[in-house]
Amino acid sequence: MKFGVVIFPGSNCDHDMLHVLGSVMQQEVVALWHKDSQLPPDIDCVVLPGGFSYGDYLRCGAIARFSPLMESVITFANGGGYVFGICNGFQILCEAGLLPGVLLPNDCQKFICKNIWLRSMTRNSAITSRIDSQSVLKIPIAHAEGRYYADDATLAELETNDQILFKYCTPSGDITPEANPNGALHNIAGICSRGRNVFGMMPHPERASEDVLGNTDGRVLFDSLVQAIEVAV
Repeated sequence: MKFGVVIFPGSNCDHDMLHVLGSVMQQEVVALWHKDSQLPPDIDCVVLPGGFSYGDYLRCGAIARFSPLMESVITFANGGGYVFGICNGFQILCEAGLLPGVLLPNDCQKFICKNIWLRSMTRNSAITSRIDSQSVLKIPIAHAEGRYYADDATLAELETNDQILFKYCTPSGDITPEANPNGALHNIAGICSRGRNVFGMMPHPERASEDVLGNTDGRVLFDSLVQAIEVAV
């Protein structure tokens, strides 16, 4: 299978993602330039990495959403293709309308870079299918605008449709206000689309996927994704 990682001006986790998918997961992976107009025809999954696309000068992800390649990414996603956005990639997916809601400035009004704890809320997605429902993952975050927000109707729909992938929790797995690092509504750290093929999350699993980093909790997301695509193709 073949992954494509989109590189925007200001991306800073693109090579992390290329390394994890290629060297760690042993998958074919290519870098995709944001100014290209078309995706390669044999791409199985598009990844939008973290960083500060276009410097976040207007609003996180708001300019990157209009990069030429994003029109092909939107078409790809609307046709059922897998798209995975992490941190800034999650923000871009929301700006592009591929995921509902928006990411607002952290309630502390500061950039946060630290390890947090996550609970997977469903196994019904390509990136969570192999996560034990009782397990708690330690994954790093690094963002200033990660506070997930949506109106009440959207939040209710996410709950009803089982679209909430991850919530911030304590090390013991309790979902509490104190475990919420940025003020996200309902402690939401990641969601998927109604079609269950577009995924977005603020924490960085690619930074927790190797023994050399001292943390492999994020590896299970990529294991799940690779397995799901193998079955699909």
